[in-house]
Amino acid sequence: MLQVFGFDRIGVVVGDIYFIDPSPAKGQEGPEHGVRLEVRMLQPGELTGSIYSARPITVAEPVWRADLLESVDGPVGSFNRTHHHPHMSGWEPGHRVFDRELSGDPVGWVGRKLSDLEGLLGLVGIEVDEALAGDADQLREAVPEIERAVTGMLEQVHAGQLGTAPDGDQLTSARVSWL
Repeated sequence: MLQVFGFDRIGVVVGDIYFIDPSPAKGQEGPEHGVRLEVRMLQPGELTGSIYSARPITVAEPVWRADLLESVDGPVGSFNRTHHHPHMSGWEPGHRVFDRELSGDPVGWVGRKLSDLEGLLGLVGIEVDEALAGDADQLREAVPEIERAVTGMLEQVHAGQLGTAPDGDQLTSARVSWL
């Protein structure tokens, strides 16, 4: 599942994920699942037909990512693999950064981060201009709706409806997700 919250130049994308790292760090072995949330740049395209035509929209490079994950074999709701990536290099994430507050209240923690879009963008060297300041205001207003979407998606992961393994036995690597 993929949900997109779009503003002028910033979007927040939320999707379920099932993941097996082919080269896991110590203590991160085995499949994990949950919800991935990214702050992404948006680019509206030009109309390619009449005034009634659909507008192309590009959901471009991520600037920040939070992975609300837990091991598939662990207790439901443990969030024992929950982390974020404060630095992205193009499409590639930086190292996983674990935070006890994030694991303790993942949805609330993400909501607080999204409420400070200026701070997130500042961390990655993006100067906040008038348009991005407007996006930050709109995003702050939308945080409760985004939190509800994340919570609902996590409930579906915990119920076994989303973030599920692909078909196949003896998988050593897998990624099932829009994000």
